Amino acid sequence: MKRLLILCSAIIMSCTSAPSQKSSEMQTKTEIIATESQGGADQAGFTIIKNEQDFQKALKGNSLVEFGAEAPATETPKFPKDKKVVLYNLGMFRSGDHKITEIKSISVKDNVLYVEVPYVEHGGMEIQMISNPYIIFTVPSNYNFTSVELKSSN
Repeated sequence: MKRLLILCSAIIMSCTSAPSQKSSEMQTKTEIIATESQGGADQAGFTIIKNEQDFQKALKGNSLVEFGAEAPATETPKFPKDKKVVLYNLGMFRSGDHKITEIKSISVKDNVLYVEVPYVEHGGMEIQMISNPYIIFTVPSNYNFTSVELKSSN
């Protein structure tokens, strides 16, 4: 009888711990809302976008593409209310394509948001053109950080 009670409690404990792992995996998901090779600031840095108005301003203000009256209306993304939205300017580059198209993972340690992106090899005979790339992405709302750092990985 005692073994049966221990077995039942072990099964119940293992069942209740499984959903918490799944919810923590869901919390670390990030989404790229916008990313461009041009339109960012000259200096690297980040801004947390706090409301719909600032979000729309960042989407329109960072884009170099302007549409005339005849252009088809594109659907702009909605401001996510359940996540923090981060605008990260990568700074100025003199050659190569530094546009971020994928985020592998995100984490916070010592008030620093670490954003892991795939490594892209640069060098060789590249077009010499000044670019100011930027990225707008989401992080879970419970992440608190004072700086952002990009990490490249294979």
